Amino acid sequence: MSNPRLRRRVQYSAALVASALLLASCQNPANQEDSSSTGASETSAGSSSSAASKSSGASKTSESSSETSSSKSSKSSSTSASSSKEPQAAVDPASIEGHIVVLSTGGTIASTRNDKGEIAPTLTGDDLVKPLYDTFDKDKLELEVKDIANLDSPEMTLADTDTIISAVSEEIKRKDVDGVIVTHGTDTIEETAIALDTFHDSDKPVVLTGAMHPSDDPDADGPDNLTAAVEAIANPENQGKGTFIAFGDKVLPARGAYMADTTKPNGFATNSEKDFPERPAPLKYAPLGDARVDIIAAYPGASGDLIERAVAGGAQGIVIEGMGTGNISASLAAAAKEAAKTMPVVLTTRVDQGPVKGIYGGGAALADAGVISAGPLRAPQARMLVAAAVATDSDVRALFPAAE
Repeated sequence: MSNPRLRRRVQYSAALVASALLLASCQNPANQEDSSSTGASETSAGSSSSAASKSSGASKTSESSSETSSSKSSKSSSTSASSSKEPQAAVDPASIEGHIVVLSTGGTIASTRNDKGEIAPTLTGDDLVKPLYDTFDKDKLELEVKDIANLDSPEMTLADTDTIISAVSEEIKRKDVDGVIVTHGTDTIEETAIALDTFHDSDKPVVLTGAMHPSDDPDADGPDNLTAAVEAIANPENQGKGTFIAFGDKVLPARGAYMADTTKPNGFATNSEKDFPERPAPLKYAPLGDARVDIIAAYPGASGDLIERAVAGGAQGIVIEGMGTGNISASLAAAAKEAAKTMPVVLTTRVDQGPVKGIYGGGAALADAGVISAGPLRAPQARMLVAAAVATDSDVRALFPAAE
């Protein structure tokens, strides 16, 4: 077989089948139900990560189209969509082959504490990747590292996002590269992930990962997350599915992902009800740096002048973070309708889970006035899509498919 990437995919798939057959041969011959497998199971969208062998707790399954072992632990179904797919046997990490580029951008995963206890990025990408060769075979898997930024992610601008998009695009086009990993700060990882996904036009997966704990913490989670990211790229089921976030025991599609907990190692979840949510056709890239899209939060008593001031200040698009299913006051709704005459206005909700559809008071008639529902996306990701539409002069509605 002359194509090395195809050969590796075939080898990986064969290993999955062999592992599954071995697992089946060891099951209870009486086919009795194992009481430990009862209850709600949760899967993530795509890794066979062995990293979660270090995670604690009850035997839940992480949401995955390709994995996982029965020792995986996960968040409850209230914070992430469940899947009916059966978990598959994990692949031996030492058998994984390929060439993956790791782009380091800073964040907690690359940080250490100083003598005052403050956390700041101090490590290079090489520092992060070196421990992975205790898990992977360096004669089979090449991890090529490039440092492209050294940021605390709350300080990121759209210009910084452009830097990452451009770097990923350059690497993913290389014929010798099987996928790209971006190490990133957790605070804005969901925004960068969907921005990458919006312009991603390759079958090769892109995976973002990071850490909740700095690298010198006794419970540092960066190495395990990087391991999961590598395995997500090696998983053939993720081919052609875009961009992912690998964190804790989950590998989630970028579209619909959000931070569900500020400190837990598996603190990311998805608002998508599908393993692989619908992805619009990728846009032709244009820099986002000059686009201004403001997020307006609805709350009891919020006035329409919040939107009016944003428009007067130069906003080119508005994302409204409504209450409940996307409900806002009459005053805010009137200003939203006026703004929608000249720019994209998108309605989302401050609630983690559930659909967006204004049905009460001022929010009820927004759709007829041209305000667009964000569907499963929340304000941070909706803002990125509006910025992409503004930057590329694209139809913003095409970036928000009908709610799932």
